[in-house]
Amino acid sequence: MASPNLITGEVKRTIDERFRISLTPEMAAAVVDSDGESVVVKERRGCLSLWPALAWQKQVEEGIGVLNSKLAAGRLQQSLVDVQRLGRLLSTRYRNVKLANRSRLLIPEGFREFLQVQPNQDVMLVGAAVCVEIWQPSAWLDTLHEDMPGFADLFATLTQ
Repeated sequence: MASPNLITGEVKRTIDERFRISLTPEMAAAVVDSDGESVVVKERRGCLSLWPALAWQKQVEEGIGVLNSKLAAGRLQQSLVDVQRLGRLLSTRYRNVKLANRSRLLIPEGFREFLQVQPNQDVMLVGAAVCVEIWQPSAWLDTLHEDMPGFADLFATLTQ
């Protein structure tokens, strides 16, 4: 699902009264596939992510194929509670979307509550290398405070 160029950047946007936000042109181009579609995904409390739809769907279909093979072979009989939990989460985790004029995203119902923002509130758009994340501002600051001290080690590990 990685693109040839890392998606980076941080920008503040305001959600309008219809729960729409405008992406930067660069971010919008990075998360739209050749059919003009994206996928919005529930990531963690106060955070949604946007991915190109075809790339996301390929990853999900591959994982579901493995899961179906294991179920058919009877290898998950002891883990049916976990399979059901995975199914529930998968059923509500993502939705295909199309960006409207001016690279505007309409945040779908169910995703609005997960993001924990209201109309006329700010959100942070963050390039997360392979996707664009939409953060509720205090959740973003909490994540930065938690993750930033480990930046140098993470960078060294991933670039060696």
